[in-house]
Amino acid sequence: MSEVTELASEHEKLPLHVFAEKAYRDYSMYVVLDRALPHISDGLKPVQRRIVYAMRELSLGPNAKPKKSARTVGDVIGKYHPHGDAACYEAMVVMAQSFAYRYPLVDGHGNWGSPDDPKSFAAMRYTESKLAPYAQALLSELDQGTVDWADNFDGSMKEPVQLPARLPNILVNGTTGIAVGMATDIPPHNLRELVAACLHLLKNPEADTAALCEHLPAPDYPTGCEIITPPAELRKIYESGGGQLKARARWTREDGNIIVSHLPHQVSPARVLEQIAEQMRAKKLPLVEDLRDESDHDQPVRLVVVPRSNRVDAEALMAHLFATTDLEKSFRVNLNMVGVDGRPKVKNLPTILGEWLTWRENVLKRRLEHRLDKVKARLHILEGLLTAFLNIEEVIRIIRFEDEPKQALMDAFGLSDTQAEAILELKLRHLQKLEEMKIRGEQEELEAERKALEKRLGSRDSLQALLAEELEADGEAYGDERRCPIVERGAAQALSATEVVAAENITVVLSKAGWIRGAKGHGVDAANLSYRSGDGLLRTAEGRNNQTLILLGSQGRSYQLSAHNLPTARGQGEPVSGRLDLGDRERINDVLLGETEARYLLASDAGYGFIARLGELATRQRAGKACLTLPSGAEVLPATALRRPEEQLVAVASTAGRLLVFAAADLPELARGKGNKLIGLRGEERVAALTVLDAGTTLEVFSGKRSCKIKPADLESFRGNRGSRGKALPRGFQRVEAMQPVSAPAQEAETGA
Repeated sequence: MSEVTELASEHEKLPLHVFAEKAYRDYSMYVVLDRALPHISDGLKPVQRRIVYAMRELSLGPNAKPKKSARTVGDVIGKYHPHGDAACYEAMVVMAQSFAYRYPLVDGHGNWGSPDDPKSFAAMRYTESKLAPYAQALLSELDQGTVDWADNFDGSMKEPVQLPARLPNILVNGTTGIAVGMATDIPPHNLRELVAACLHLLKNPEADTAALCEHLPAPDYPTGCEIITPPAELRKIYESGGGQLKARARWTREDGNIIVSHLPHQVSPARVLEQIAEQMRAKKLPLVEDLRDESDHDQPVRLVVVPRSNRVDAEALMAHLFATTDLEKSFRVNLNMVGVDGRPKVKNLPTILGEWLTWRENVLKRRLEHRLDKVKARLHILEGLLTAFLNIEEVIRIIRFEDEPKQALMDAFGLSDTQAEAILELKLRHLQKLEEMKIRGEQEELEAERKALEKRLGSRDSLQALLAEELEADGEAYGDERRCPIVERGAAQALSATEVVAAENITVVLSKAGWIRGAKGHGVDAANLSYRSGDGLLRTAEGRNNQTLILLGSQGRSYQLSAHNLPTARGQGEPVSGRLDLGDRERINDVLLGETEARYLLASDAGYGFIARLGELATRQRAGKACLTLPSGAEVLPATALRRPEEQLVAVASTAGRLLVFAAADLPELARGKGNKLIGLRGEERVAALTVLDAGTTLEVFSGKRSCKIKPADLESFRGNRGSRGKALPRGFQRVEAMQPVSAPAQEAETGA
């Protein structure tokens, strides 16, 4: 027992909650600082930095012959990054993909994935790689005393803490990452625009976000898509360090087809085609006849959308595709990074560029100081060598006869240990007279360089001038033109079900039993279609399948259906009650089809009515909506279309055999209600028939099997004020069953007879 107690006392004892809190905090900081977030200095995560450094150590420069990727991955995980080889290789692949990185760091040979499937790359034993030219902007100053070094994971060698980036790589290629409690989403930018913003900030340290956005207006993705977010919103993103921007595919017309040539970042062409094809299979996109993927080596993205006809509005079709597919995509921006102080923080654009420029200035200062130390050390050695040449005989004697020649040289000529060592390492062939002249020439050159370096280091303005000069030179060397045009556009809107279908003529047929169907074309002989036993034709309406279809119920309610998906006239249709929620006493007794602005006269047999626009009767509710208020015991009359209400006439006949004609303009235009009085009725009298006719048109009145035509001149005697009693019809037409205007050709034929 005493041994157990003694053993336990040798270990630290902590409460469980304290231990768990400390362990979780340590793990969180490791994930944040050593895995997920990039550093503002070189814009790299640790694994990316170690891959680039390991490739440099393997002499895999831009001009070298590439080596197997497995060689690089092996060095990375064996020397610097003790994690899985698959994760390390995947990080390397991303840095080599031109569609993922704006300026790739790795030049890959072999299968490194495709925009369709970025993870379709070959195994590392098959691919070869070397550093891309842009990587030199991160590595060229590594051996010039510019950055700190730290032990690797096992302390067997050193690795750089950061790379001495000559360009603000944190915004050049961008990155994404998920840490513990935080994430980062930094988009890529155009290198030359970024350099221009840095140069502006160097000249104007107090420049705000708006001034910097004049030079760096928006991200620049490698795929060359359109940035459609308004400039004001882009400025807000750069001011706050976070937000959302939208990118859209670019397309053109070619021989009537739509050619998509540039997709948003990280969007798969195959996925886009699949999304469009899925709509086509569901018959939700009949405007498109065919899809093709014509992408090749010369054109990495070429998607062909073939419209059904030349009448298809390409702009409207693409707006629909933008709204329903990945052709338009939103990107989250979160400028979260590890700062120079080692702390993660979301930073705005002036802070990022200002902090990087300060860091870069310090790196430049360290580089110059390192070079100055080298120059001074060399001058010190040259001074000793020159002393030796001026006293060459004595130097030779000391070396030949003294037991400790180094100390003897130091004592005889006042040399330092370094100078004496350099003299002793001289080769005999360097003891010629010409060598003395070379030393004096080298001394002059180094002395001039020393003065220039000291002058540069003594003036911050001179240091910043050199920084600006190098930035501009690197921007020209590695930069290119902007790929993503900035075009402010409104949000894409998907087409409605009626807009998306190809417009075709249709005749809607409604039976007495409430069965509905759609027959293609106009002039259909609806009465001779096939009906169920005991059923027959009630109403028809001609129009197009993308127009508004309204059904009127016997209780004064309106309902809406889609004309394009009605059952065909080859069958007997389907009951309206299957698509609508009709009341117990409700039955459909009229069908209207037309544009939303089309106007109809709605009336009840109680003698009241009004004009309504078809769009006002539309509703998405299966139960419909109230439109015509019916007095007690009244019934709905068939609706009548009006083409020009300001010029047309309304003819109303009552069951008492009276006819009233008045101007349609006398009726109000309402969305719902009872309406105004059409004709004066008495007792049990009702409206028997109602129609609309043009001025100067003959009116035909039907009573049983008899009919008579009232010519325009005679029709004037029936004109009166709306709501009046009207005038009695001729004997034999006291029981009017229907009225209709006679068409112009019929009138001409009658006049000729």
